[in-house]
Amino acid sequence: MGLRRREFVAALGGAAAAWPLAARAQRAGLPVIGYIGSSAENSTRSLTAFRKGLGEIGYVEGQNVAMEYRWVEGHNERNPEIVADLIRRQVAVIMAAVGTAAAATAKAATRTIPIVFRIGGDPVDAGLVGTLNKPSENLTGVTTLATELLPKRLQLLHELLPTAASLGYLAARTNANFRTQINDIEAAAHMLALNLVIYNVTIPSDIDTAFADMAERGIRGLVAGSDPLNFVQHRRLIALAAQNAIATIYSDRFFFEAGGLVSYGTDIADGHRLAGIYTGRILKGEKPTDLPVQRSTKTEMTINLKVAKTLGLQVPTSILLRADEVIE
Repeated sequence: MGLRRREFVAALGGAAAAWPLAARAQRAGLPVIGYIGSSAENSTRSLTAFRKGLGEIGYVEGQNVAMEYRWVEGHNERNPEIVADLIRRQVAVIMAAVGTAAAATAKAATRTIPIVFRIGGDPVDAGLVGTLNKPSENLTGVTTLATELLPKRLQLLHELLPTAASLGYLAARTNANFRTQINDIEAAAHMLALNLVIYNVTIPSDIDTAFADMAERGIRGLVAGSDPLNFVQHRRLIALAAQNAIATIYSDRFFFEAGGLVSYGTDIADGHRLAGIYTGRILKGEKPTDLPVQRSTKTEMTINLKVAKTLGLQVPTSILLRADEVIE
């Protein structure tokens, strides 16, 4: 299946648009992976890494394996319909690459189709698996650092804005880790003697409202949560940060590549490569319950000095020396 064809299917977005591809793959005898991602636009790097992992096990898309793509686009309420559609199409494996909600929906919907997840946070606390070493009968995957990095993002933002007394945090209450995130970042704010203003976003217009409030309060810095809505609305988020001169730190280099100031978070590509390896091993006959949940702890920091200059920020040398990538 060529790139243009995939992009055409992704653009249509509907399950019905993709069914001929699955039918052809099944007639050709190829196993089909049902891939649930955030959006076609922000999944390029993740998909490249996932395919790399598959390749390490000997699977190449279009040659000996096919892919069915479904995009949540920041709407977790789509997960039941998406998962039901993939089950109807009898995919060989479901890859839940968009977070806990998709993995939980898939787990509740099938006990026979193997499921591989890539999530941030603890899959035991989330109820996905009983233990990391012996996951559930048909589900395993990769977990990456998530809430653990929130205090570090706030600390980094504080280093960029040492005189700021108040900072903002933009997150979605619908995120499965929302309460843990709030507890962790509020504790970090208390340690730094900062006033932290929490902004809960559930629809795109909430982002506009949050920035308007920050501008009115004179808040100069923001930590953006790693929520699907923020990823889907990344252009709006980055544009509003620039328009209101609010220094914003993001959870993923995707935002940095799109023109954001700073990102500090998990190396998402590493987690997806590991998930690709597990998916390939399952296609070869291994059982999910025999594949312990892996934990990817690789992190990366990126800084855009061009954006910093427009904000009037002088990035300390101590931060630059810790960065993995800097745009001059």
